[in-house]
Amino acid sequence: MIKSEVIETKTFFENAKNNIETTTNRKDLLNNIANTVVAELTQKKRVNLNFICTHNSRRSQLAQVWAFYASEYFKLKNIFCFSGGTEATAFHRNTVKSLQKTGFDFNVIDFSHQNPRYLITFKNTNKSILGYSKTYDNDLNKQPFIAITTCSNADENCPLIPEAIHRFHLPYKDPKEFDGMQLQADKYLETSQQIAGEIFLIFKEITNQLKK
Repeated sequence: MIKSEVIETKTFFENAKNNIETTTNRKDLLNNIANTVVAELTQKKRVNLNFICTHNSRRSQLAQVWAFYASEYFKLKNIFCFSGGTEATAFHRNTVKSLQKTGFDFNVIDFSHQNPRYLITFKNTNKSILGYSKTYDNDLNKQPFIAITTCSNADENCPLIPEAIHRFHLPYKDPKEFDGMQLQADKYLETSQQIAGEIFLIFKEITNQLKK
């Protein structure tokens, strides 16, 4: 069980890397993503990562926020992180709460009961990203991009993503099934932890390769 009090972002991120368990196939996938990012950076000097899930409300949002943090943590330039869905719903409040518990600040810049927009940042940075639910081909999501699908439905429902120069399927369990249950907060943090840990491994490998 993960403690529910606020945890410093850096501490959570580093601990997440130490706490995840990955199979050989999963590690190979993470390394393939890192290899592709490095190749694109070397050739084009810029990479857009677009994390895609059906509703763009939970896993894809978590992945975008942690990738945004990772690019700052590892001081990597010209990696830009986005997210989208096959349909737009809302940045789910439980996802927001789980990220707030790990030190992210959410400032509402456009209130809507259906789909509010947040400016998301964290301690010791002057950078931020805009968070709200949108489709993967929204104008905010810069093209071309590397598509990373984070749930099985998104992979099945997106047989073709014309804007994607590369595509990877990196699925995570949906914490939605615990909404309204006693374990809700812990399960969202567990999902956030797994995503943060794997994002750490990807960006660490990118950093190592760029130093060679």
